[in-house]
Amino acid sequence: MREAYPVERAVGIESFVSDADGVGGRLRASPEDFRVREIERFDAEPADADPGSYPHLVVRATLREWDTNDFAKRLADALGISRERVSWAGTKDKYAVTTQLFTLRKVDESDLADVSVYDADIEVLGRAGRGLQFGDLAGNEFEIAVSDPERPENAGEIREELAEWADESPGAVGVPNFFGQQRFGSRRPVTHEVGLRVVRGEWEEAVRAYVADPYETEPEDSQRARREAAAAFEERDWQAALDAIPARLGFERAMANRLVESGGDRPEDFRAALEAVPSNLQRLFVNAAQSYAFNRILSERLSRGLPFHRPVAGDVACFAETVDGVELPDPDREQRVTERRVETVARHCERGRAFVTAPLVGTETELAEGEPGEIEREVLEELALESDDFDLPGEFHSTGTRRAVLVRTDLGIERDPLTFEFTLPKGSYATVVLREFLKTDPAEE
Repeated sequence: MREAYPVERAVGIESFVSDADGVGGRLRASPEDFRVREIERFDAEPADADPGSYPHLVVRATLREWDTNDFAKRLADALGISRERVSWAGTKDKYAVTTQLFTLRKVDESDLADVSVYDADIEVLGRAGRGLQFGDLAGNEFEIAVSDPERPENAGEIREELAEWADESPGAVGVPNFFGQQRFGSRRPVTHEVGLRVVRGEWEEAVRAYVADPYETEPEDSQRARREAAAAFEERDWQAALDAIPARLGFERAMANRLVESGGDRPEDFRAALEAVPSNLQRLFVNAAQSYAFNRILSERLSRGLPFHRPVAGDVACFAETVDGVELPDPDREQRVTERRVETVARHCERGRAFVTAPLVGTETELAEGEPGEIEREVLEELALESDDFDLPGEFHSTGTRRAVLVRTDLGIERDPLTFEFTLPKGSYATVVLREFLKTDPAEE
């Protein structure tokens, strides 16, 4: 197997599945090259439905180069409402053209008449009795063009290799369901390093990792600012650390400012510094640590030659449902795979009714048995992680879950320009599929 690039190995992805040379090229030369359309499980009543019974206006927005959170805030400001009255099912990449649903609580269709948001087309679909939630997202449809490919003719061979590896029919592919680079920070993949320190109770080290550890792929002025902050950390001069951090690094400044306010003398001061950032980022720290361990587990399973498309004795499988053609694994419907049940569960996997899983470890995690369990325990031991470590205060607490080890999809390829079309379940990464085709260094994108 081909070895992954250093920035991929840093987040637990050790190799490629396919051996053929990649097509090369670049993603996202323009936002129009990366198109995403959500598939939701959400029904709307007609737009003239009673607002008392259906207080949420449902709209479909097509956004060009918009961060989802930023668009929600801009739309709320334009409507003169709180951002908390805007809901959506999934957060999308900024450098793309994305189409997704939003719900607007206590907003009428007429309120949108004079609202205009740059690079956003908004269409009213109807009304609903509740706002959108993450569980309403089933998956995403992708249409992604590759700019300046060097070997576009290799795309078909790679697709065949991925189909053979996952025991898929021609035209379909399967790849390990890794968490993509975005989960950890595309330019500065340190989010999991912060999370690992949080889970180990190393609060000061967690703050330092986020604020003051430079990464070679980030801009030089950011590296220089972090080195100055690191020197201030050594002297425990929190004001100097704050002064070193530029305004654009807002979360880092929020942490340093909290240390200035508290004095930074006690472990709880550093925990409070981490709590100075938004709650979703606090959760992401721990989620990224879980994701890193998951990627490590998948990499070890791959290196040992264990199958991803079918179980072996000791695995934990989960059942799945199909929503608008998307196979959606349900980690709440688990089954432990004994020697006697291997072939039965394998048939369910073959038909898309079940998936082999690995843990996103948390307080309620029960590990697999047999060789899969051996892999899980070895990785967690190497990372000095145990389930009880996730019994943490506030947003850092996590009960854990399990996640499918394989993601598979029908995949269409057009040659001029080289374009890939496919659909993935929620939580799976298009870039994880495309890395097998491009085989380019993410650090150079």
